[in-house]
Amino acid sequence: MQSCEISSDGTDDPLLRGPRTPRQPRIVVIGAGLAGLAATKVLLKRGFTDVTVLEALDHIGGRVQSVKHGEAALELGATWIHGANGNPVYHLAADNGLLERTDGEASVGRLSQYSKNGVAFYQTNVGKRVAKHLVEEFSDLYNEVYKLTQEFFRDGKPVGAESQNSVGIFTRDVVRKRIMQDPDDSQSTKKLKLSLLQQYLKVESCESSSPNMDEVSLSEFGEWTEIPGAHYVIPGGFTKIVEVLAQDIPSNTVCLSKPVRCIYWNYSAQNHDLITRNDDINRDKNHNLNDHGQRDPPMAARPICVECEDEEWITADHVIVTVSLGWLKHNHEAMFSPSLPEDKVLAIEKLGISTTDKIFLEYAEPFWSSECNSFQFVWEDEAQLAHMTYPEELWYKKISSFDVLYPPERYGYMLSGWICGQEALFMERCDDETVAEACTELLRHFTGNSDIPKPRRVLRSSWGSNPYFRGSYSYTRVGSSGGDFERLAMPLPYANRTKAPPLQVLFAGEATHRKYYSTTHGALLSGQREAKRLVEMYQDWHRADTARPKYNM
Repeated sequence: MQSCEISSDGTDDPLLRGPRTPRQPRIVVIGAGLAGLAATKVLLKRGFTDVTVLEALDHIGGRVQSVKHGEAALELGATWIHGANGNPVYHLAADNGLLERTDGEASVGRLSQYSKNGVAFYQTNVGKRVAKHLVEEFSDLYNEVYKLTQEFFRDGKPVGAESQNSVGIFTRDVVRKRIMQDPDDSQSTKKLKLSLLQQYLKVESCESSSPNMDEVSLSEFGEWTEIPGAHYVIPGGFTKIVEVLAQDIPSNTVCLSKPVRCIYWNYSAQNHDLITRNDDINRDKNHNLNDHGQRDPPMAARPICVECEDEEWITADHVIVTVSLGWLKHNHEAMFSPSLPEDKVLAIEKLGISTTDKIFLEYAEPFWSSECNSFQFVWEDEAQLAHMTYPEELWYKKISSFDVLYPPERYGYMLSGWICGQEALFMERCDDETVAEACTELLRHFTGNSDIPKPRRVLRSSWGSNPYFRGSYSYTRVGSSGGDFERLAMPLPYANRTKAPPLQVLFAGEATHRKYYSTTHGALLSGQREAKRLVEMYQDWHRADTARPKYNM
């Protein structure tokens, strides 16, 4: 591998005096998910012409992945637009006629549903359905305690030592005490409600993309902000949002199957000859040419060098990094030279990301009634379980539920299951036949219907084992705070600490948004945020360029 030397001081280096020439700044965006595409769209709209997007996969979209299913789509990644008022993803979808409203979340607290109709069937592991009134009683209790978990951040309430600053431990302790103190419930009813608590916490873990709720920070849980308004799905697939974002981006701006090996920032001008030699070797795929197809002169050397896995090196003035938190956890040491500052590394280490996967099962005919919108699995023998983790051979016990996709005229007869944590990774290692068998036995066991057939098709996500994601989305792990999202978002080099050119390395993605982490709107807004930093930096240059007279040659 070729080596780069990094300028340690370089106060005499022309690189370190900031942008002096009237050339277009070269900007490299790493990742073509919602954050990367949103940043690129803003930059191009504001007159930046030297922009290149490097995407490791063979398609754009990032953690948006819709699989065509007849006239509809199955979402392996992002599924819902959560809230409308001020949500940029909602407005993109609404302006382009993509929306369909779903009221499911209002029907079962925060627990996501596809269906507008019907009710959730809570089934126990002895094949019985939990009475609807009992589920409603428990749901009211759970929602009361959920509101309490929000108050620690919002009202600044001190967290008691007994909770270990954990949402799961606090919720389990408070709900259990209230259940056991209820004089009107029999012991069997109390046990059933304790089992429902465990099932709700499994669902909550899938929503938080945490291994379990014990790992989610109680003191920070209330900072995540829900946008007011209904929740929406996009019948044609969430990739329609990706297509809208990408429609004004020239195809030659985005380089697919182009993974990055290393970003050398504060890159020394004395290495310009090294890049020049590399350009000669890779002239057919050269991104180091200016707007006239010519190599920049040595005096225009840029402070960043991006080394790609295919051995191409690309110089740049700015890089916007939009990779996932999971990818950063596994690769930040090799990805950046010099290394990231210690406080940014600590933020990466402290914040949490886990895997939430979906399992789609397709049937020729439904075995469920028309009023059923989901199967929720309640293990009665887990009522007193302290930790809901399972060995690899029992991974299926972490499946919290199967939703019925609605309407059948669009989806056919399809169930969508949810699983998270290490058990999701165990599932990803299995083949389709093993997953089909495990899910079939689970459904037979809980419904008491031994005649349920195997699905004729299985489709599932694999976000945990995908090397370019290593997880689904971020959460505030115990020991982390909202400040860690902001530290991760802070551009390099840090302002006022160096004479180096500013805003060399910028960071976007859902895990860099303090209020909207884990969401598609958080990802999109973060990309726009970083693009606007560069727009503001170059606004005087753009004014001068606009005012400069144009001459016809």
